[in-house]
Amino acid sequence: MIEVTLPLRSNDEAVLVLGPYDRHAKLMRQSLGIEIFVRSGNLRLKGQEEEVNLARQRIEHLLGKFRKGRELSSERIEGILLGPPSSDDPMVAVAQAEGQLPREKRGAGRTHPMLHARMRGVEPRGKNQRAYLDCMEKEPLTFGLGAAGTGKTFLAVAGALRSLRRGEVRRLVITRPVVEAGERLGFLPGDLQAKLDPYMRPIYDALSEILGFDDLAKLEESGVIEIAPLAYMRGRTLSNAFVILDEAQNTTVMQMKMFLTRMGQDSRMVVTGDPTQNDLERGRNSGLMDAVRRLRGFEGVGVIEFTGKDIVRHPLVEQIVRAYERPIETESE
Repeated sequence: MIEVTLPLRSNDEAVLVLGPYDRHAKLMRQSLGIEIFVRSGNLRLKGQEEEVNLARQRIEHLLGKFRKGRELSSERIEGILLGPPSSDDPMVAVAQAEGQLPREKRGAGRTHPMLHARMRGVEPRGKNQRAYLDCMEKEPLTFGLGAAGTGKTFLAVAGALRSLRRGEVRRLVITRPVVEAGERLGFLPGDLQAKLDPYMRPIYDALSEILGFDDLAKLEESGVIEIAPLAYMRGRTLSNAFVILDEAQNTTVMQMKMFLTRMGQDSRMVVTGDPTQNDLERGRNSGLMDAVRRLRGFEGVGVIEFTGKDIVRHPLVEQIVRAYERPIETESE
């Protein structure tokens, strides 16, 4: 165990290396097993000698480019700090042999935590679900439309985790608009995370069903999986990521435009929503169907529409959905 000190010239350099909300530090901690922090204006690296020296070389390389005034995208910064997967790493070698981490794809580090995560197998039910998963693998942007219970969100999460495990992307970002479903919840106690949890709970349910609570917690803590409200996406470029927008029927037209234009290099997006369950204020147009109408037919854009026959929840759910699709007769006085 050794500790190395790297002098920094400014706070901007600290932000560059550690990343927004210490994202880069978390990813390096997971990939190299080192501790990385700033103390007294200097960067400290602590861990096994080989890993610390590797991290030091990468950070010095990054700082050298920054000090020369080079333009550095978020994708480029992560590529320098995390590096390509090492074929000497036994976990990477096993994953490559099993076809989970193709050699031509860039992985997320020497010992990416996703390689250790235990995933439940997920198989599609019916041709629409199969087409949905195939579309996700083929197209950069996929829209999944349909009623509740058709597996739109669950399959999107499953497809994203598969892509993450194969090393096709470095991270998974899941977002949804924070819109109350016809109720006024008023003031919610707790910190910001506690206030947002009720809105994000369906996402956690899907993730934990496939991964399990322990692996999900580790991946979220390391920054490999990020769950955030749609408002947090503004101003970002999501490169080398699998991005899911859930409950998209509750986005406005401008929110949808903002989200879709976050797509960066080597990224994939899936947008899910039920056009019949719009919780926006009266008079506000939903961005979901507006986007589908604008983009359907574009190269790289896939649209999968589920029907009541695709519902995989309790058998009664299909009957309920069909009952609400039919107009009801009102009794005359």
